[in-house]
Amino acid sequence: MAKMTTGQAIARSLQIHGVDTIFGIPGAHMYDFNDALFELKDDISFYTTRHEQGAGYMAYGYAKSTGRVGTYTVVPGPGVLNSGAALCTAYGATTPLLCVTGNIMSNLIGKGRGQLHELPDQLATLRSITKWSERIRCPQDAPKIVAEAFNQLLSGRPQPVTIEAPWDVFGMSAEVDLAVDIEPTPPPTPNQSDLQAAVKLIKQANNPMISVGAGALHAGQSIAQLAQRLQAPVSSHRSGKGIVSDDSPYAMNLVAARRLWEETDLLIGIGSRLELQHFRWRWFPPGIKIIRIDIDPEEFKRIPMDVGILTDSDLGTRALLQALEGELDKRPSREAQFRSVKEKSLADIQVVQPQMDYLNVIRDVLPRDGFFVEEVSQMGFTARFGFPVYEPRHYVTCGYQENLGFGFNTALGVKVAHPNKSVISVCGDGGFMYGVQELATAVQYGINVVTVVFNNSAYGNVLRDQNTKYGGRVIGSKLNNPNFVALAESFGAMGMKAENPAKLKTALEVAFAADVPVVIEVPVKQGSETTPWEFTLPPVPSE
Repeated sequence: MAKMTTGQAIARSLQIHGVDTIFGIPGAHMYDFNDALFELKDDISFYTTRHEQGAGYMAYGYAKSTGRVGTYTVVPGPGVLNSGAALCTAYGATTPLLCVTGNIMSNLIGKGRGQLHELPDQLATLRSITKWSERIRCPQDAPKIVAEAFNQLLSGRPQPVTIEAPWDVFGMSAEVDLAVDIEPTPPPTPNQSDLQAAVKLIKQANNPMISVGAGALHAGQSIAQLAQRLQAPVSSHRSGKGIVSDDSPYAMNLVAARRLWEETDLLIGIGSRLELQHFRWRWFPPGIKIIRIDIDPEEFKRIPMDVGILTDSDLGTRALLQALEGELDKRPSREAQFRSVKEKSLADIQVVQPQMDYLNVIRDVLPRDGFFVEEVSQMGFTARFGFPVYEPRHYVTCGYQENLGFGFNTALGVKVAHPNKSVISVCGDGGFMYGVQELATAVQYGINVVTVVFNNSAYGNVLRDQNTKYGGRVIGSKLNNPNFVALAESFGAMGMKAENPAKLKTALEVAFAADVPVVIEVPVKQGSETTPWEFTLPPVPSE
């Protein structure tokens, strides 16, 4: 045991649990913790951001692209609230995100005295948008609370957690034992009767389909084996892209999968909320059976199913493969059929213009192992079915929160985690402006993300809806933008403009070779973009 402050105990505990990078903004409530991080500057890199939302999203990008815990620190009250969108995103997108924040003086919490950054009940607020949140009340508490935070982060469904300490507690000193033996809770062992029930349904099915989501990002190899064993296509919406490589005949974009859906008689959901089938397609073939493999027991309550296997996605898929041994005859190959369906869908989606022409260029230039960070935009919506992905975690999405403005900041965190890989952020003008100040962070730390801003001077989806559904009564959806090239250059980044796909290809080749952050503006005529919704929200048969 050694004498240390609470701030030091937290920082050293984070180091023990493998944290090597923290994003954040220092502030008065956090000074003793910030100073403790300075002591560990050779082991933990600190990236100062220009807004708390930037810190949260950079940590989110770090976590989403690696599967490791992403960590950030901000002041309490307005600071932690500013980062709340990132916590919401991580909650919905199954991502291990850790926030370390402060609070007002411990003797004033709950008194309503109007102290600096006071919230009525910050801990309750944080608990409403995280998996777990707790307060450290003395130095001796820090190691065990940090350990429990990592237990929560790495057990069950990965979701965000927060740790807070009052302003005065961060500087308290005591003898502290950093050795805390808390291991992540192992996933449940697959129930054999559930596995046998699943085998029975599989044997009865002629046209099964597998659907994967964020909970299966680590299970790609076993899922590919199951797909081949069952001769089943693998569908995904956004979070599951790349789990089975898009160059596999079994991996279907959502357009190709929809073509096969009407003949599907068994759906196997693995680490997925089944958003594609329940909320996008909104129609189920008569008599279809559903098997789900998921580590979150709450998921089994949300959507009806025939068999639920409560366990980790990879463990459950491997157990199902083992249970099928000797029980299922070899099935005739459907690979030729799958390739044909994929080719037809690829041809069909080319009508979504100009999005597909630009996405085809980006895919051509971006290295196979490069990272694509989407945004809530016309280009992002189209990329969900029009951009091939070859590895899990290489298509970085915000999940069901659909947070406008998450993309650029998230891409910076992805690049920090993968400094030797190409990272592209594909934004609309509206979303990019949410976090444009982080260009200063990118330049300061040499975070060489390539950002493509598709500028239609509008919140494009809103503008389209106001024109088509509300008789042209346009309010708040048209935007007046800066000169994005000059803006980038003013920060010290490289700025370029590309007026067409051919020019974008040339610009990207220059950008990926550059040693500075790059912003490429692509002007798009307002209202010219084809709606992608006929593919992402196809009509149900009765319509």
